[in-house]
Amino acid sequence: MLGMNRKLAELEKQGNYIKVGLIGAGQMGRGMISQIEGMKGMKVVAAADINITNVIHAYKHAGIHENNIVQTDKEDDAVRAVEEGKVTAFSEAEKVASLPSVDVVVDATGIPNVGAAIAWEAILNRKHIVMLNVEADVTVGPVLKKLADSAGVVYTGSAGDEPGAVMELYDFADALGFEVIALGKGKNNPLNLEADPSTAAEEAKEKGASPKMLASFQDGTKTMVEMNAVANATGFIPDQTGMHGFQASVDELADIFQKKEDGGQLHNKGIVEYVQGVAPGVFAIITSHNEEVHEELQYVKLGSGPHYTLYRPYHLTSLETPLTVARAYFDNEPTIAPNYDRQAETAATAKKDLKKGEFLDSIGGYSVYGTLMEKSEADKTEAFPIGLVDANVKVLRDVQKGETLTYNDIEQTKESTIWRLRRLQEQ
Repeated sequence: MLGMNRKLAELEKQGNYIKVGLIGAGQMGRGMISQIEGMKGMKVVAAADINITNVIHAYKHAGIHENNIVQTDKEDDAVRAVEEGKVTAFSEAEKVASLPSVDVVVDATGIPNVGAAIAWEAILNRKHIVMLNVEADVTVGPVLKKLADSAGVVYTGSAGDEPGAVMELYDFADALGFEVIALGKGKNNPLNLEADPSTAAEEAKEKGASPKMLASFQDGTKTMVEMNAVANATGFIPDQTGMHGFQASVDELADIFQKKEDGGQLHNKGIVEYVQGVAPGVFAIITSHNEEVHEELQYVKLGSGPHYTLYRPYHLTSLETPLTVARAYFDNEPTIAPNYDRQAETAATAKKDLKKGEFLDSIGGYSVYGTLMEKSEADKTEAFPIGLVDANVKVLRDVQKGETLTYNDIEQTKESTIWRLRRLQEQ
């Protein structure tokens, strides 16, 4: 994000700042508020959480005095508070997404249906929307992007989230004319398809995290949806259903990510993947058709070729989100968005034997995990997207553990925003 610091400093010098509206004051939201409080030219002026106490605590932890925090459900009071340099706290997300004072809305709820509704509301009110909600993005991101484009606002994923970090590497390499062979991320923990809130409870308590959220990392769902987002943004596809999940060090990546006939382990190029052993980093595997370029890459010690690894050893999650906010505001550009519509699908897969009449629960729960597959395979099998999973989805037949659920296997018993948007997208 070259030059963003100077743009923000100049905006503040002019007596102005980007007014951010945040929905979701959990771990990600709290960190973002605190980070922005130390920045120039930006401020979280409105935040909402179903538990409004979370918002109050987030503001206080960021160093904002309680006298400058206005708790309200009235738009006029909130607008007046912002004009006076104060911040506002709501319990209803819609209040933030429609508040005239807000320039950019950030969804940090992590709940697919809530995120879809927030994005919809923000776009209707012609506000830029930043999604810290990859699950919603891979489910209805393509239609939300089209709606945002029509409204003249930016729909975007976030810097600091792994898809955003991968996209920065891809844009760098692609702009320079390199051939990008593969894009990927490290996985922090061993794949455990049976992980659930109970098995994750002890570790979650130690880390101060949600057991459900941690289970979604351990069972691979989070990794699948993150690389799904990268696929939709770049046109790349998984090399096989579920990806390979190689075990490797950074130094081994360039050799592994070659086609099998060339001594590597890939069936194709232009693929998305995850690797055990390189977390928390992200990577791009590149090559060139020019011998002079190969000599230069070897000179700067990027490897012996013919493939080379661009590796970023960190991603700062919501602490980097303000850079996406600034890019949307100043440049009307996303960090990452589904530019290639829907290239892949993360399908719901039975985590246990499911019985006819049973209801599903949620991502990171006891019933299903996500498996990434190509769009063509998902469409052929009518695979059921993981982002549509919630407690209102009923199973219509016995489904064996490890079996991919299809639309024919389930019944939606209650209407929701994300289902409506998905139907619109499929039309």
